[in-house]
Amino acid sequence: MARKRIIAMVMAGGKGTRLGPLTQERAKPAVPFGGKYRVIDLVLSNLVNSGIHSIYVLTQFKSQSLTEHLRNGWSIGGYMREAFVTPVPAQMRRGGDWYRGTADAIYQNLHLVESSRPDIVAVFGGDHIYRMDVSLMVRFHFQKEAEATVAAIPVPREEAYRYGVLQVDQDWRAVGFVEKPADPPTIPGQPGMALASMGNYLFDQRVLVEELSRDASADSEHDFGRTILPAMIARRRVYVYDFRRNRIPGMLPGEDNTYWRDIGTIEAYYEANMDLKGPTPLFSFY
Repeated sequence: MARKRIIAMVMAGGKGTRLGPLTQERAKPAVPFGGKYRVIDLVLSNLVNSGIHSIYVLTQFKSQSLTEHLRNGWSIGGYMREAFVTPVPAQMRRGGDWYRGTADAIYQNLHLVESSRPDIVAVFGGDHIYRMDVSLMVRFHFQKEAEATVAAIPVPREEAYRYGVLQVDQDWRAVGFVEKPADPPTIPGQPGMALASMGNYLFDQRVLVEELSRDASADSEHDFGRTILPAMIARRRVYVYDFRRNRIPGMLPGEDNTYWRDIGTIEAYYEANMDLKGPTPLFSFY
């Protein structure tokens, strides 16, 4: 695969209200994790270690702590013009509103995408705990000649009501997407499992610009999961990357290569921190 130009847009503007009081003075991605780290460090480490070095971090609510952390801990530039981790505050560049949804956050910063002229735009969430070799997802994207690719993790069907769930055909092309369904569709050949979206996407640059521009003038929630992806599935080549394909060099014995946690509550945050402990931790990023 010829080397492609990839930029990443990390969504880091969430309030994280269910994590209060940890988010009383900071955004959810700036919450400490694993001792000396912040939640945002997980996705940034995944991207940088996967060879993606052009990263914009989109901030909004209570962003000062996060901005200072990025400035002090993620200065990866220097002589490489295309290597940077840059915080981007909400600026109301396209009207008088703050970000109206995840898709609108990217739309209001399309000037960064267009000026960079990438082949691929990676849109990743900034508040989940996992390790991922993103280059494997990129390779899958090109092998399938996809216009968009969604990372998804199989979960038991009875738990899928908490997530955005993807429906795929035998080739793992997306044929449906529904948020928090009461009757989740299952994986072909795996009747007890459903595909939960991880909130991580790859888009061809041209396709992303076209879809966000179309959505901007529509009466919608301007959200990737609720509006952009369901509309794209009907007319675009959207594929689903199975997170079980994920392989990380140097994983510890007993470590789960598909570990992924949404730390949306204090209980989930505590449990994820505890997963780092013990002689055979489920998860490690040291």
